Amino acid sequence: MIDAAQLDHLALLARLELTPEEREAMRADLNSILGYFEQLRAVDTDGVEEMQRPVDLVNVLREDVPGERFGPEVVAALAPEMEGGFVRVPRTVEQD
Repeated sequence: MIDAAQLDHLALLARLELTPEEREAMRADLNSILGYFEQLRAVDTDGVEEMQRPVDLVNVLREDVPGERFGPEVVAALAPEMEGGFVRVPRTVEQD
């Protein structure tokens, strides 16, 4: 069960500002979720083999082969702006 101190700590970590009504609703929800874990803990899993996924999946990757190359004219036609033979893009990093 989640007590008031634990709820305060979780709210602080999540940077949540909860009203008293929200606190009680959150505490009830969290206790309900923890109740499901208690139900799972009560299940007898002796003799059950661990697994990562319920379905065996294998990565299906294509060969890494180069595709069609675009010439400089095509790139220039697709680019919003060119400068000195390079595609010019908006600055994404601030300078101090």
